[in-house]
Amino acid sequence: MFATFLIGLREGLEASLVVGILVAYLVQTGNRARLAPVWGGIGLAVALSLGFGALLQFTSAQLSFRAQEAFGGFASLLAVAFVTWMVFWMRRTARSLKSELHGRLDTALTLGPLALALTAFVAVGREGLETALFLWSAVSSTGQTVSPVVGALLGLATAVALGYLLYRRAVHLNLKTFFTWTGAGLVVVAAGVLSYGVHDLQEAAILPGLNTLAFDVSGAVPPSSWYGTLLKGVFNFSPRTSVLEAIAWVCYVVPVLYLFFRPAPASAPTRTPGERVAA
Repeated sequence: MFATFLIGLREGLEASLVVGILVAYLVQTGNRARLAPVWGGIGLAVALSLGFGALLQFTSAQLSFRAQEAFGGFASLLAVAFVTWMVFWMRRTARSLKSELHGRLDTALTLGPLALALTAFVAVGREGLETALFLWSAVSSTGQTVSPVVGALLGLATAVALGYLLYRRAVHLNLKTFFTWTGAGLVVVAAGVLSYGVHDLQEAAILPGLNTLAFDVSGAVPPSSWYGTLLKGVFNFSPRTSVLEAIAWVCYVVPVLYLFFRPAPASAPTRTPGERVAA
């Protein structure tokens, strides 16, 4: 539940910030009358994301056991790739996101309502599709239905409330710190999803080593116990973990967290023409 809450909170706040930037810019530039196409594009993006999540669930339910495992495994790998890209993209472009969206809106305002709707649809739809895929993979990996979905809904509701308060300037949030630590949390969650994806592919006989275990602590950590359920929900921890699952987890989380927390390289100072000649 906590893992899906974190996904919903992080991804939902990103989408809420995008919506807030779009709406605030139109209001501040005297284009309040142009808000209808923007809200229409946002609504279509939300509908597309919900439809995509439903399609994933429907497709999975129609497959045989082995095909379900293969589908879930490859979907998990794709979700991990998307969320990793998103975490680093947000870290790199957070400062320029506002000006980038403003530039797109300026262009869309000159082209008409359809361009405004398309701008909002693309900006929010990208976040929505990534969220739907990652949430579906995370929920599937827990083996539960109710609590992960409730966690995701609570996270999304909290994100929408925070986004509205930020838009109204009723609260102040250090977004850099927020996205840094939630990004690190998502990396850990993604590592669990990756490990689960590897397990699915082993169940589908696409990858070997299903019964070659790195450890088996099911006696000390029963999956049905409260702490086993907690570890499964937060870290996607499996008491019976194969060697390949463990290798995938470590080989993902260690380098990704290192690159994520590594300081950005300082840009080289610009030399004057005289200094270049002297050099």
